[in-house]
Amino acid sequence: MSLPELPHDKLAADAQKGPYNHDHSPSSQDRTHSHDVHVNEDRLARSLSARQVQMIAIGGTIGTGLFLGTGKALATGGPASLLICYSIVGAIVYSTMLALGEMAAFVPVAGSFCTFAGRYVDDAFGFALTWNYWFNDAVSTAADLVALQLLMQYWTDVFPWYALGIIVWVLIVLANVINVRAYGELEYWLSLLKVVTIIIFIILSIAVNAGGNQGYGYIGGKYWLQGDAPFVGGIGGFASVFVTASFAYGGTESIAITAGETRDPARTLPKVVRNVFWRILLFYILSALMIGLNIPYNYPGLSTKSSRTSPFTIAFQMAGSKAAGSFVNAVILTSVISAGNHALYAGSRLLFTLGANGHAPKVFTRLTRYQIPWVAVLTTSLVSIVLFSLSFAGSGQVWTWLQNIVGVSNQLSWVCIGIASLRFRAGLKAQGKEHLLPFKNWTYPVGPWICIVLNSFIILVQGWTAFSPSFGAVDFVSFYLELPVFVAMIVLWKLLKKTKFRKAAEMDLETDVYTKDDMEPVQSGWKGTGKRIGTWFCF
Repeated sequence: MSLPELPHDKLAADAQKGPYNHDHSPSSQDRTHSHDVHVNEDRLARSLSARQVQMIAIGGTIGTGLFLGTGKALATGGPASLLICYSIVGAIVYSTMLALGEMAAFVPVAGSFCTFAGRYVDDAFGFALTWNYWFNDAVSTAADLVALQLLMQYWTDVFPWYALGIIVWVLIVLANVINVRAYGELEYWLSLLKVVTIIIFIILSIAVNAGGNQGYGYIGGKYWLQGDAPFVGGIGGFASVFVTASFAYGGTESIAITAGETRDPARTLPKVVRNVFWRILLFYILSALMIGLNIPYNYPGLSTKSSRTSPFTIAFQMAGSKAAGSFVNAVILTSVISAGNHALYAGSRLLFTLGANGHAPKVFTRLTRYQIPWVAVLTTSLVSIVLFSLSFAGSGQVWTWLQNIVGVSNQLSWVCIGIASLRFRAGLKAQGKEHLLPFKNWTYPVGPWICIVLNSFIILVQGWTAFSPSFGAVDFVSFYLELPVFVAMIVLWKLLKKTKFRKAAEMDLETDVYTKDDMEPVQSGWKGTGKRIGTWFCF
């Protein structure tokens, strides 16, 4: 059941007498603005259960980046680059999630880290980040639709290039428009299927490497010494794997966007964040290790401009038969659908947040009777289908360009989360509210600085292949387009709205959250589960 809307005077009164005693007192102008945001955001139904959120966090964003991207990374960088880069980016993502989890547990809001950027740094910063990440999700959805065509080529080349993508596009739009529980339940089962498949793949890969295969014998580490391995393509090949890895991990941070529709977020989100470490180690790093051991970087069809073959499919073929490869390819198809479904969900919620915060037209806050932002869903899906239509130029090449754009966008988001985390902690310290944190980032302050510095360095060097051996204009644009656009959006909004940098002592640090135990005595009819009755003070 969603939180019923309360009169503004009731909201203000409850905010003052809540379990957290705040000394921050915004101006009357701020209160009016906060009420407007509250009305929009609390219309999003808190219908995602802890079971659904946990499984979405574990497997929801696993898709083309892991199942197809690892093949491209192996072909361009070699097995050592694949393992090292995926490990480095995994460490960055874990640090990022700890910082984000700390903020999201304190203020579970639908806009998540995009809202935090505006709330703790500068409204212009939040404006640019939210639009950047919304476009990221629209492109991710398109990339997943393109990937369907690449996977279909495993069976046939005669299937119309657009048919499957359009069918899946319609299905995920319907799943996102019906109600949030339909999205959550679909994601739960698709994510579970992905998790089981990856676990089977790792076990099977160990057996394949030890000799349990057809015609390869004992493999061991011989492919690490074959040809140009373990590092293929020199420094350029190594650097290029970073953007592939960032694309693969991308979306991990978007689980916090579900905070606005999660039951009892102050308790659920910390559990989700703690599990990220094991997800990274098991699903990404172990998979990268086994792929590099069992599949040579020059395997036919692993990565070409017109096609891709998933290394997961190849591994199952090595262990059994064509039927085994077909089975896992079918599973990967469902995982791509899952990733596209998740990207569309996250993108539509961000567009909703843009409308709620005055960063986009209010039309994007329109909701169905089931409290779904249908205008935001349809707009995001239309952008993704337009980008998908570009695949007539060659699915493999278009997918690479989209992957580069999304990878860089993910890295920019991680940098921004690190900056927001530092400012958030500075505000807590200045106002003496550090003791209110329901979940603490144990890596602070080193973790956020790692996110900022290391990601910034990677963003600058990973486009090496666009310059060597010859300059590639299209590749250069796909690697670096996001950077000037992001800066231009900050400058534009700052000039138009005259926004100011958030000072730590004046920062809005309302927790806005009642726990289940605090809520039940007052509003037992709501059945607890972490409902909010405080006002939202955003931007």
